[in-house]
Amino acid sequence: MPNILPHTLACLLLASCCSPLHAQQLQDANPKLSVRIKDITTLSGEHPNQLTGYGLVTGLNKTGGKSESTKRLAINMLQSLGLRADPRTRAAIQQAQEKTNNLSVVMITAILPPHAKVDQTIDVTVSAFDDASSLNGGVLISTPLTGVDGEVYALASGPVSTNGGSFGGDAGNVTKNHPTTGRIVNGGVVEREVPASVFQAGEFLLLLRNPEYETAKRIADAINSKYPYSALVADPASVRVRLNQDSFANPYQFVAACGNLTIQPDTVARVVINERTGTVVIGGHVQLSRAAIAHGNLIVTTNETPEVSQPAPFSDGETTVVPRTQIDVTEESGILSVIGSTVTVSDLAATLNSLGVTPRDLSSIFQMLKASGDLQAELVFQ
Repeated sequence: MPNILPHTLACLLLASCCSPLHAQQLQDANPKLSVRIKDITTLSGEHPNQLTGYGLVTGLNKTGGKSESTKRLAINMLQSLGLRADPRTRAAIQQAQEKTNNLSVVMITAILPPHAKVDQTIDVTVSAFDDASSLNGGVLISTPLTGVDGEVYALASGPVSTNGGSFGGDAGNVTKNHPTTGRIVNGGVVEREVPASVFQAGEFLLLLRNPEYETAKRIADAINSKYPYSALVADPASVRVRLNQDSFANPYQFVAACGNLTIQPDTVARVVINERTGTVVIGGHVQLSRAAIAHGNLIVTTNETPEVSQPAPFSDGETTVVPRTQIDVTEESGILSVIGSTVTVSDLAATLNSLGVTPRDLSSIFQMLKASGDLQAELVFQ
């Protein structure tokens, strides 16, 4: 018979029944770090623009594409350079299977930052569009990059850096990183500017990266303490700031001064759980009511060891396979632990981790606390 251990549960007594005064004293003893306003906001009217292009990478070491799109783009490139081939030569190129293994059709993407000026450079990303196996060692031919309006805003070219590649022979190969995607640092040259409309009627708008009423109020208060009657909370996601009389000559200097002011941002009490990776993130404002938790682990192991039943010689029996299954049920022995008074779930998590509770166990515990109404926070699953 299998050896089954006695059923034991690890009981954890959580006595987080501090008074509001005690909780406030504990929070005051651990003040939050002040951050600059420009680190938690963005300026309305300043947004990056996506650029895309369709080009050709040359100089590949027999790792290029052999599809029809590769051959067609190679012929079009030659024609654009004034090298017009006769129909028989073009047909030979299209029918050949090994003529384009040093070429690859690629898609080029880049982000044009706000206020980018002509002749400045940007990074571009290159990814194979055809059946090329690697872009390692390739060079991108000059390619225009267009925006959503169809206008050309940059030109991209240069050697492609993949930081990897594919190596091997007939019997096997080894691939490092992702060889069909590369990057060209400073490979795009800005040819056209995108105007940024930051100031409207002598005002600008600060957009919060994490909209929150109290954070928006603190931003407005910090600006008004330095520049009275300048800031107003428009909504939880934005703060409207009016230029003062001294800043009309240089409004961006006033924006920089406001951005360097510091506040303590507020956040919503939230617990975020990613069950795929077993990650649990607990906000500092999360609080827990008085609760008692019992959590145990049950391990079931099944082993299949089939045996062959061989009949006696010269008998009428048949050889058969007899199944043999062994099941072991083990329940981990629990340790009765009493946890002292806690105020936040951060303290609870630290205590449970010291007892060896895994992140996946924390996920189950928090779900049960939310179901019982003892978790005073929003529970988010990713």
